[in-house]
Amino acid sequence: MTHARGALFIAAGAAALLLSACGSTTDGVATPGTTAATATSAAETSSAAASTTKSGSADMTAEVSEDVTKPGTKLKVGDRAVVPFKYGTQKTGTIALTVTAIEEGSNADLAKFGDKAKGITPVYIRVTVENVGGTDLAHSSLSLRALGADGKGTGVIISGDTDQCESETAGKDFTKAGAKYETCVLQGTREGTKAPSASYNNGDGYDKSPLVWQG
Repeated sequence: MTHARGALFIAAGAAALLLSACGSTTDGVATPGTTAATATSAAETSSAAASTTKSGSADMTAEVSEDVTKPGTKLKVGDRAVVPFKYGTQKTGTIALTVTAIEEGSNADLAKFGDKAKGITPVYIRVTVENVGGTDLAHSSLSLRALGADGKGTGVIISGDTDQCESETAGKDFTKAGAKYETCVLQGTREGTKAPSASYNNGDGYDKSPLVWQG
């Protein structure tokens, strides 16, 4: 696994701040997706229907024995969700996400970013990622979003990491079923507000109906 240290980007309302950090930006966004399968006969149609996941992808289910978690599902911290996954234009598969903690940090954790981080409280979303489909997803990464107490976005977007929350990408061996890695997704909220939930909303139905883990 490699650290995705990069820059810290904070956007609140109409204002956007770019705070430089050490290293080069390697943050990526994983957009889940599936491939469509078309049946050409009644028998093939029946077979495809039997193997189609909740996301509507027969090809993706052929890789795994688990059902994909339906968009809009509400989960608790510690619950595991299975989602179709696409990274870039070449890598596709199925992964499982388990949000293990949603922690509030201290503004002091952002001290190296100076006054531009004033009024921001970091939120640490800790997650275990598992390769379920057994396809080559080496060096991929993902994004999660912190939600406020009202279930909406916090209005603060942070990309990068801190000493308390190190972002990892999948290692070179993240190519077979059962391979796992742990990472921390850095998010933020305005001081005085809470962010007790985290969402996964990257495409394939999840953009409109995200998965939500509640602390």
